[in-house]
Amino acid sequence: MGGLRDLSRLAAESDCLVIAAPTPQRHAGREPGVLERLPPEAIVVNVSRGTLLDETALLDLLDASRLRGAALDVFAAEPLPAGHPFWHHPRVLVSPHVAAVTTRFWQRETGLIVENIRRYLAGSPLAIWSTWRRDTE
Repeated sequence: MGGLRDLSRLAAESDCLVIAAPTPQRHAGREPGVLERLPPEAIVVNVSRGTLLDETALLDLLDASRLRGAALDVFAAEPLPAGHPFWHHPRVLVSPHVAAVTTRFWQRETGLIVENIRRYLAGSPLAIWSTWRRDTE
């Protein structure tokens, strides 16, 4: 355990860097040199925000076999562009931004779909997830 000043040491001792933070100003995945300090057998997991990870540095390290792999649920550009190297990289597992799925997720998601069908048929503006979720919880 440690703080921001300990990241270099912690990275060198870690088998896995998991980015599961809200949206801080700074994060381990963007701190200069942190990804490079991870051991070659380490993996990087991002289930937070795509902007919290230096994707270019990660890709460079993966291409050079300096990291074992990455599991990425979020990206700086979403949806991830069709031609992006992550889609076909042998060391990358891409998931469709579903890491935040909870036990009530599908119930709420289905509710939003049904509400938007109702609105569409009525000629009303469609609901967006953040507004509809806030109004129904």
